[in-house]
Amino acid sequence: DFPGDSQKIEDGECKMERYDGVVIGAGVVGSGVARGLSRREGRFLVVERALDVCEGTSKANSAIIHAGFDAEPGTWKAKMNVRGNRMMDKLAEELDIPFKRVGAFVVCLSEEDLPKLRDLYDRGVKNGVTDMELLTGDQARALEPNLSEGVAGALLAKTSGIVCPFELTLGMAESAAKNGVEFSFDTQVTGLERREGVWVVHTSKGDVEARAVVNAAGVFADTVHNWVCEEKLHITPRRGEYCLLDRTAGDHVSHTVFQLPGKYGKGVLVSPTVHGNLLLGPTAKDIDGKEDTATTAAGLAEVLEKSALGVKNIPTRQVITSFSGLRAHEDGDDFVLGESAEGFFDAAGIESPGLTSAPAIGEYLAGLIGEKLGLEENQDFDPIRKGVPKLKEMAPEKRAEMIRQNPDYGQIICRCEEVSQGEILDAIHGILGAKTLDGVKRRTRAGMGRCQAGFCSPRVMDLLARELSMDLTQVRKSGAAAQIVLEKTRGEDQL
Repeated sequence: DFPGDSQKIEDGECKMERYDGVVIGAGVVGSGVARGLSRREGRFLVVERALDVCEGTSKANSAIIHAGFDAEPGTWKAKMNVRGNRMMDKLAEELDIPFKRVGAFVVCLSEEDLPKLRDLYDRGVKNGVTDMELLTGDQARALEPNLSEGVAGALLAKTSGIVCPFELTLGMAESAAKNGVEFSFDTQVTGLERREGVWVVHTSKGDVEARAVVNAAGVFADTVHNWVCEEKLHITPRRGEYCLLDRTAGDHVSHTVFQLPGKYGKGVLVSPTVHGNLLLGPTAKDIDGKEDTATTAAGLAEVLEKSALGVKNIPTRQVITSFSGLRAHEDGDDFVLGESAEGFFDAAGIESPGLTSAPAIGEYLAGLIGEKLGLEENQDFDPIRKGVPKLKEMAPEKRAEMIRQNPDYGQIICRCEEVSQGEILDAIHGILGAKTLDGVKRRTRAGMGRCQAGFCSPRVMDLLARELSMDLTQVRKSGAAAQIVLEKTRGEDQL
């Protein structure tokens, strides 16, 4: 429930609920800030316009934990990237999320460009990146046999890794909620107003007051910033398209393979995923629409063509889905972090390496807010969060015991990913429980396999409707407008 719906009436006046901090946006950055704030005594609220966490940029990216050699030394991108990378091992253990340090190659496709690899290496050293090595083409192919014959040299960054962006975002959000942070979904922020030393946050569900506001609104962060700041920001949505291949292609490379960075980023990559798939992409095209996540024939063709330059024999017939995401590119080409107006803190322009940087950004901004507001450390903070148990990953004896204790775990709903009814029910009834088909998918992987939800969707929809006391026509794929069943033509007992 949104606290603004239960405003108190005292002496004939409406008294708004007051928070120490309100975070706008429940993507990976907003969730990171929320977790950082939960380490302090205070009352905090995250406001998200979507029905769940991780509905924007955070759900559609390369899932890479970057080493930190690419960003210009001294920038926020460089500082937060390296710090975030170093936080990941402990964070993954605390949040119970998959993370692997597989290492990354940056491949050079011509002898003439080899000095650029040395420049990247030197930049990495300045940024504090460790465990890097410059290799010849033959040395690189000895470690990664499917690198193309055209690879003339490579930079190997051993601290680079892969993560599940959904689980990282959800893990930080659930950790924050477990430690007292409130979340309000399906809530659009419509304006900000400074009154008597506090911010009034206007939303589609009522108003609340906040001593501090954090702008983590992704591609809309410039709009939020420009409501209150004289120095304006401008964010351009930069669309990246991807192809995801089946697990049968997952071992085609064992490292993430980048190409030398260009004007629009790190180029098309080929990478394993933590769940055993193979990922290709992204493209980089500046567009006007801040919600335009369409894929295009030309974009996907570019992904397949460019990925083949660095890696040979990619089994492209194993593509099971394609998708695109938007990066929030700010004109200054760096993250915008810190207090931009009295009590108003920006986390704007968070593009790559934003996923890697999110925990560090959360730590940094929570520290600034805690110091400004004089918030004491939360002595009861519990860093441990447990995700939905994964039946597929359990040893046979543990799986048998789980099914014995809870027979719902013995009923498989998603055959491709071997997801049980017990896991789906746990996802629905979790601390920030799933309310949509995509919410279940991101928490359990039901629907992420080869058939792409072709068989399991109806059964998951039935469970959502039953457990949340909804009519089937109320079940959504993702957002409020993503209706699946438009009407029922037979009695409900026949469905």
